[in-house]
Amino acid sequence: MRIFDFVFSFIFTINLLFGSSFSSFNDSDKDKLLLEIIAYVIDKGHYSPKEMNDDFSKNVFNSYLEMLDGQHRFFLRADIDNFKRHETEIDNQLKSANIDFFNLTYNQAIIRVEQVKNFYPSLLEKPFDFSVKATTSLNYKNLPYAVNLSELKAIWRKRFKLSTLDRFVTKKEQELLKKSEDSSYIIKSDEALEKEARFLTLQNIDDYFEIVDEVDRKDYFNIFINSIVTEFDPHTHYLAPREKELFDTNMSGKYEGIGARLTKKQEKVKIVEVISGGPVWKNDLLQVGDEILMVAQFNEDPVDISGMRLDDSIKLIKGPKGTNVILTVKRVDGTIEDVIIERDRVVLEESYAKSAIISKNQKKFGLIELPKFYVDFKDYGERNAASDVKKALEQFKNNSIDGVVLDLRNNGGGSLKTVVDMTGYFIEQGPVVQVKSTGGKKEVLSDTDSSLIWDGPLVVLVNEFSASASEILAAALQDYRRAIILGSNQTYGKGTVQNVVDLNKIIAVNQYGDLGALKITTDKFYRINGGSTQLEGVKSDVVFPSRYNSIEIGEKDQSNPLEWDRISPANYSSWTRNIQYNYIISKSKDRIENNPLIKLILEQGEWIKFKQNDFDYHLDYLSYMSERDKDESYSKRFEILKDFNSGLFIKWLPDPFDVIGSEEDFRDRRDRWVKGLKKDMYIEEAVNILTDLNQNFNETLSLNQKQKNKFKMISN
Repeated sequence: MRIFDFVFSFIFTINLLFGSSFSSFNDSDKDKLLLEIIAYVIDKGHYSPKEMNDDFSKNVFNSYLEMLDGQHRFFLRADIDNFKRHETEIDNQLKSANIDFFNLTYNQAIIRVEQVKNFYPSLLEKPFDFSVKATTSLNYKNLPYAVNLSELKAIWRKRFKLSTLDRFVTKKEQELLKKSEDSSYIIKSDEALEKEARFLTLQNIDDYFEIVDEVDRKDYFNIFINSIVTEFDPHTHYLAPREKELFDTNMSGKYEGIGARLTKKQEKVKIVEVISGGPVWKNDLLQVGDEILMVAQFNEDPVDISGMRLDDSIKLIKGPKGTNVILTVKRVDGTIEDVIIERDRVVLEESYAKSAIISKNQKKFGLIELPKFYVDFKDYGERNAASDVKKALEQFKNNSIDGVVLDLRNNGGGSLKTVVDMTGYFIEQGPVVQVKSTGGKKEVLSDTDSSLIWDGPLVVLVNEFSASASEILAAALQDYRRAIILGSNQTYGKGTVQNVVDLNKIIAVNQYGDLGALKITTDKFYRINGGSTQLEGVKSDVVFPSRYNSIEIGEKDQSNPLEWDRISPANYSSWTRNIQYNYIISKSKDRIENNPLIKLILEQGEWIKFKQNDFDYHLDYLSYMSERDKDESYSKRFEILKDFNSGLFIKWLPDPFDVIGSEEDFRDRRDRWVKGLKKDMYIEEAVNILTDLNQNFNETLSLNQKQKNKFKMISN
């Protein structure tokens, strides 16, 4: 049963239970209600709900503590022992909407945070002695909790020393560089550099605790909820109101506001980025570094935001397109003025598809880089991934290209509908993906349009971070033998579908304000050949090693993933063109095997894995420098990889939509993109494969034409 099928019945049930008793609720009552609603939604809507028992309780206990204090910086051993009394009771408390365990941990967390806030400045008052040999480990999972506050202080002191040593080394190198450039320059003493480095460490931790101070009870409770819901699978997630807004923005690539990113330090809200094409950028109203003192809506009194949480400040500043907001701003030069900004739609250009034409040996190939399958859920007619890819393909055809590269690397997924539409551009018609829903119902999503946008050679690029919707598209094109998949051993392996349930629509009467939403796993998708992409991902036809080869990345390395399985295949036929895929794939594999840089890439991957698993650090200068110099010396062997240049001629295509930002800014961003493409070995091999495919396509077309002519002669 799909998630939306039971929402109405749930609304009816929840109204019977809670419809007349909201008036006396407090924050704890809201938390309890939220737990009850989420528990019900998961039980009725999750693809594979688990039984809440003692094992479930223990897992929630461990993940919750990991989220709360994974680095063992606040809680003491006695706290953990006290919490453990509830280790097997969480499931029972959840069933009765009891939040005693949460209250216990929250209250103790507040106490410990305050204690650390009180003692950490004193740990940075005395200089560090970098001549004393010592080490520290950052292997948090295997480190015990401190027994008492004295031991906790020692842990913080060691971590401060490591941070300060790192800054000290950087400062010392800067001094030596200044001396080499100017022989008259007097190098600062080690004592002075240590003091400067220690001050920077203090500033950094001050900034950290400023953020911690903005974390309130509801934020802690959100952590608790997510430690529960992620026990069902890694993609079921509670979205607090602010997270829901960010989720929508991320999926659509746009929002309405002023077009600036903000940060808060030392109670000051400042501009850290002006987004190209936004209202602030268009009218040159604000600059990076400007401080916002007050915010006023039109015809309303200004509000001082210095003591506010950053999220609350942002809520005041953002607003519907066409409305005005008045910001009292302190400029970098110290002047203060009121700035009136008319809010508008802000487009996050980096979310959208980019296209280019690659030339090699009188052949032209089109490249589409798709960072995500974006869509405006409120209006599919708005700009989306499928419509943008279609426009790019039409541009390619106008330029008489000989093949297409579709780059899905690092594409984490998105809208399923855009995937189905996009697959249809490359096949005549047929099934694209099979979806099995909560309750076992199976649905086949198909392309029913017999028209083709591109019927020529096609290569799809993937890597370990290509997930979800990316895997559906790659799998469909692979099963149809429509494209050659080039990339990592396998893609991420996320074969599940999530629906977002607005919890505000679950109850008719709500006196608490926005309750947020639950992103819940309701479906599992399967390839048209019947296999799931869950855990296994999509295996590349041609494996091109990367630096991440040896690192554990993917669904199989997450906590609580759903299992892999298989269902019956859909009814489909492979691509009718008689392409010698096996021969072309073998040619590509030979090129890669004989590429002298591949061995170096594999070695780099092993080295990265080794360094990621090395948690021990020296706290004395000589040992620290010896280790760092050894690492730098070893890493130099990989610099040749940075020097790689394919020599391909690449020209980016203009965006078919309005240019975001100035023409000059747009050109600069696109030129940097093209520069990166020229240094991309994946792109070079994709072009090599397209060259082979193009030749094979032409030979096949010629052969088919000869057979048709021969048939006509026989008929005559």
